[in-house]
Amino acid sequence: MRWGLIPDMTGTHMLRRLVGLDVAKELTWTGRMVEGTEAVQLGLATRTSDDPVKAALALAAELAGKNPHAIRAAKRLLNQAGLVSQEQQFLDESREMGGLIGSPNQVEAVSAFFEKRDPVFTDPDLGGP
Repeated sequence: MRWGLIPDMTGTHMLRRLVGLDVAKELTWTGRMVEGTEAVQLGLATRTSDDPVKAALALAAELAGKNPHAIRAAKRLLNQAGLVSQEQQFLDESREMGGLIGSPNQVEAVSAFFEKRDPVFTDPDLGGP
């Protein structure tokens, strides 16, 4: 609005999903900037940090230690949630779970947990071991 334009690149779609219609309208129409704490309260940010780079790297390291196929499946399912019917979501969850249960990386996750060690996942999609 500051420049006489509207949000683009699916900004209106995503903003409404994140904060609800009333807040999306207020933010869009006013062009008001929000600070970190308010962004968290509104659902535009997950958290604030005194050292955001350190926090981001810690989160990245934590995620890198998870089954990459499970991360991808969860991402697909969460991204479509609310955009497909509940029946379709259930069906897609069942298909994703069927592809994960008993897979080498899922077995490695369970084994590593019980053996009290870090898992070593394979990811041929990324050229990994």
